[in-house]
Amino acid sequence: MDPLTDVLALARVRGTVAATLHAGEGWGLDLAEVPGAAFHAVTAGTAWLDVDGASPRRLMPGDLVLLPAGTRHRLSSDPGTSCEPFDHVAARQALSTGGRLTVGDGPPATRVLCASYRQDAAVNAPLLGLLPPLIHLPADPDRPTDHVLRLLAHEIAVPRTGAATVLDRLLDVLLVHIIRAWLDTEDGEPPRASWLAALRDPLVAEALAALHADPARPWTLDDLATRLAVSRATLARRFTARAGQPPLAYLTRWRMELAAHRLRTTGDPIGPIARSVGYTSEYAFNRAFHRVCGVTPGRYRTANN
Repeated sequence: MDPLTDVLALARVRGTVAATLHAGEGWGLDLAEVPGAAFHAVTAGTAWLDVDGASPRRLMPGDLVLLPAGTRHRLSSDPGTSCEPFDHVAARQALSTGGRLTVGDGPPATRVLCASYRQDAAVNAPLLGLLPPLIHLPADPDRPTDHVLRLLAHEIAVPRTGAATVLDRLLDVLLVHIIRAWLDTEDGEPPRASWLAALRDPLVAEALAALHADPARPWTLDDLATRLAVSRATLARRFTARAGQPPLAYLTRWRMELAAHRLRTTGDPIGPIARSVGYTSEYAFNRAFHRVCGVTPGRYRTANN
């Protein structure tokens, strides 16, 4: 698998619909900071998004917004409109009965899908935290996100058995397309060098793919450079600049993430786990795990089970 697929699976990033908002005129909602990421998609009408430290922006039909840090923000019919606190309890109750959350005066001409994304807090491999504070993707009929959004809108408009599950899984698909679109547009720089930012560099992306494809292999910098047909110096320089750490340091951390996942989710002995991530010596594995995770594998398993 590729690095993004691996991290999504390991971190168990999942989307959940928070509300289907139907808005008339003169409305405003103040959405408090949430764990994980906040997401909005305008399926009809228009809305304004206001985030502290940024200029208000108008959201048109088909626009998507992701706030990876779950930052407090406001949605409204017009800039400067008074906003009331968003009632998450009321939204969940409306969803559970197949209903909707209605705000504003008059016929609801605006519809907004509000959702959130969360990842397993026990996983150290970051994803959401590596994205910029705000990603705004304007509607684009040629972009895959537009196709997924139409499926979401249809599922909301014509709910059937299993609708909640379908909506949540479509959100998972949508997140991958949002990240792809962000990587492709290069709209702004990521907060810091990281494996995710490194996917913008074809050479480093290929190196990451090789390491993820066979993490147990006894990789050396020479092996990796030969595979990519570049010099050791070029590979080391570009990988470190983009990913924020040298190739083999990244590999060690990824191996420990894989090992930690098995320690949390299986009862497998430590020896086989060590071998599955490239360590023939259990002692060497224990030392590496302690260095990266701060505790021994045994104590980690006890604390996370």
